[in-house]
Amino acid sequence: MENDKIKHTALNEKAGIPQPEIFSPSVVKNIQKYRKVQPSSDELVKGILSGNITALSRAITLVESTNPDHLVKANEVINACLPHANKSVRIGITGVPGVGKSTFIEAFGKHLTGLGKKVAVLAVDPSSTISHGSILGDKTRMEELVKDKNAYIRPSASGDTLGGVARKTRETITLCEACGFDTIIIETVGVGQSETAVHSMVDFFLLLKIAGAGDELQGIKRGIMEMADAIVINKADGDNIRKAKLAKTEFNRALHLFPAKRSGWIPTTATCSAITQDGIPDVWETIAQFVELTKGNDYFNVKRSEQNEYWMLETINEQLKLRFYNNPEIQKLLDSNKKAVQNDEISPFAAAQILLEKYFKG
Repeated sequence: MENDKIKHTALNEKAGIPQPEIFSPSVVKNIQKYRKVQPSSDELVKGILSGNITALSRAITLVESTNPDHLVKANEVINACLPHANKSVRIGITGVPGVGKSTFIEAFGKHLTGLGKKVAVLAVDPSSTISHGSILGDKTRMEELVKDKNAYIRPSASGDTLGGVARKTRETITLCEACGFDTIIIETVGVGQSETAVHSMVDFFLLLKIAGAGDELQGIKRGIMEMADAIVINKADGDNIRKAKLAKTEFNRALHLFPAKRSGWIPTTATCSAITQDGIPDVWETIAQFVELTKGNDYFNVKRSEQNEYWMLETINEQLKLRFYNNPEIQKLLDSNKKAVQNDEISPFAAAQILLEKYFKG
């Protein structure tokens, strides 16, 4: 009797009409076959130089890979693209979480594509220190820009590198430039020292602020203002316009406390609203003036040469670290030394010295 009752409840559904396959077996087979094919470095380079976004994305994935087997191929692609790079304006954008970086970049990017520019946005998402995962949500937040045929958005996980700057952002810039993008925007995580690393790979450094958040003096103390070529107070709309203008005045006064820049450029302050578009064109005008000035006094090229040297040394440090930890002998010795350090049998410094001596002598 109970079984009869169950059969007639809404919990017991009858089998419906069989659903057709989403793809035909032949289509699925072709997709699987395509995914298994790994293009050669020459094919990737040819695709990048012709403006193929798929080739660019696959090359960036290759460059970001930590697989040692991919390193040689990635270097071949980068070296082949180098002669076609260095023809863009590189802009770093930073600000505390909640300042509206993604909204600003979308409005700014749309303005640039409207001027005929090709814009690449390299957005760095913070990785979890626990799960090591990343949401990579910038394509969702920049829903209008992502549909623009003259824009390319590449979110990357920050990994465990300094302050959250993606490990291979510098090489990604080269690939995007070779693909024909003349304006590269790099968004930092905005959680600390990432600004320093971004500053070392861009031409113009833009600091976004908001009024009334209580971070005016904090921003001055952090020293980040010394790196900024322009400070823009975002969200200057509605009831916030008066506060934004007051904040602009405060930051403008603070800028006079810092020494003159080697570039000869005097940092500026401005207000804008990514929602109403007010002030967005002025930001690009400021950047264009900076580029004209620094190219005229040759600081633009000098800075890029210094940045190349800096990233060569950074790459050496990174490769030494990777090879050290991937060394089989070190991996064996590391476990025993970790336990000894945890049990206070040896100091961390002495343990490190043992490991380093083993690596360099071995």
